[in-house]
Amino acid sequence: MAALLFFFLLAVSAVSAEKDAVIGVNLGTDVSDMPSPTQVAALLKAQNIRHIRLYDADRAMLLALANTGIQVTISVPNEQLLGIGQSNATAANWVARNVIAHVPATNITAIAVGSEVLSALPNAAPVLVSALKFIHSALVASNLDRQIKVSTPHSSSIILDSFPPSQAFFNRSWDPVMVPLLKFLQSTDSYLMLNVYPYFDYMRSNGVIPLDYALFRPLPPNKEAVDANTLLHYTNVFDAIVDAAYFAMSYLNITNIPIVVTESGWPSKGDSSEPDATLDNANTYNSNLIRHVLNNTGTPKHPGIAVSTYIYELYNEDLRPGSVSEKNWGLFNADGVPVYTLHLTGAGTVLANDTTNQTFCVAKEGSDKKMLQAGLDWACGPGKVDCSPLLQGQPCYEPDNVLTHATYAFNAYFQRMAKAPGTCDFKGVATVTTTDPSHGSCIFPGSGRKNSTFTNATSLAPSSNSTTSGCLSLFFNSGGSFTSSVIIGFLVLSAVLL
Repeated sequence: MAALLFFFLLAVSAVSAEKDAVIGVNLGTDVSDMPSPTQVAALLKAQNIRHIRLYDADRAMLLALANTGIQVTISVPNEQLLGIGQSNATAANWVARNVIAHVPATNITAIAVGSEVLSALPNAAPVLVSALKFIHSALVASNLDRQIKVSTPHSSSIILDSFPPSQAFFNRSWDPVMVPLLKFLQSTDSYLMLNVYPYFDYMRSNGVIPLDYALFRPLPPNKEAVDANTLLHYTNVFDAIVDAAYFAMSYLNITNIPIVVTESGWPSKGDSSEPDATLDNANTYNSNLIRHVLNNTGTPKHPGIAVSTYIYELYNEDLRPGSVSEKNWGLFNADGVPVYTLHLTGAGTVLANDTTNQTFCVAKEGSDKKMLQAGLDWACGPGKVDCSPLLQGQPCYEPDNVLTHATYAFNAYFQRMAKAPGTCDFKGVATVTTTDPSHGSCIFPGSGRKNSTFTNATSLAPSSNSTTSGCLSLFFNSGGSFTSSVIIGFLVLSAVLL
């Protein structure tokens, strides 16, 4: 049975840049109970969504998007790449069927040809550039080449020696593909699509990469990574990988192609071998990534130029085989209930009606118990926190351990001090999170909860069965001019569920 799969996509247009900056999320192919194309289109229109991306070019979805004004990116699936890359006529027929048949009613603005072809489908690599050129030629013949851009997503694994970024280069075995590919992107004013996963870089580093560095958490200057060749300081893995791609292009004498990160995210749950795949870390990474783009900071190599990015992913893949983490990259469960709420400082809240930008202070798991106890004692004493809810018989007494009691006291002090910088540290055993630590009848200071359930969570995804295939990424426009708006969106993939 085929089903629609949704990906969350947050796009932020950069005021100071000519191109729109995008933060996106990708989802896998094994999710149950998806909405129909007409329901998706209704959701897009209701939320004033301006941009979408389809994993394929599903006819039902394209028809549902007609006359909505929504800008659409469609894709050539990997399984169709060989045929298109070997035949100009096949490419022209694909464009006629999936583009010309739908424009101008459906506002198609880009085509992604394949996905991670060099690493996932290397036998098709020799025809990749031909596929892009054939698709582009068909667009030129129909006078659509200026309206519709053509590109292809890559895994960041094609970049070797990514740190320091200034010494990075693409795997030279792919030079016969990358050189003409980059020249094609340059000549057509397109962009390089790149998938960036600091989580995997962190996991593979065996402790060399600090967790805070992967999660965009603030680092003291003496702990920032410095590129000795350029003296550029890197405060997070994400920027380092993006700049590595920029330097790798420079190595091939290409310097003016922008980068769009088509996948990035963090799993919210893992097995014993993935202890840092947690709800809090997923929330922290994606929230900080969004802030990073919203702040328009760019990268050290290209400051002020925000990097368009897709967050992986919208829904947890409840039917996906493999490890626990493989099923838990989503912002939503399959029933449309948010796994956690993302917040945008100074720009409202993502995936909830809450506009208070709630943050909490919690004790770090694995911290020294004596340090936690000392912090707890200080908060309930000199810190002047009301710790009476922690007394036996009171709502926050259970579970009776120093970690949870310290979390309550640390957060109470943090909220009492109006979340001032430095008030959530407690000698290194506390950290700020956007995940509400309230539980049961224990309501933490600063929480929007009235009882044991959230009152501010909002499901943005309709839930109904569908027998339609298709893949879509959507952008929500919060209003205002396009060049200064915050956009949120979803991505839908086609899937065959056996």
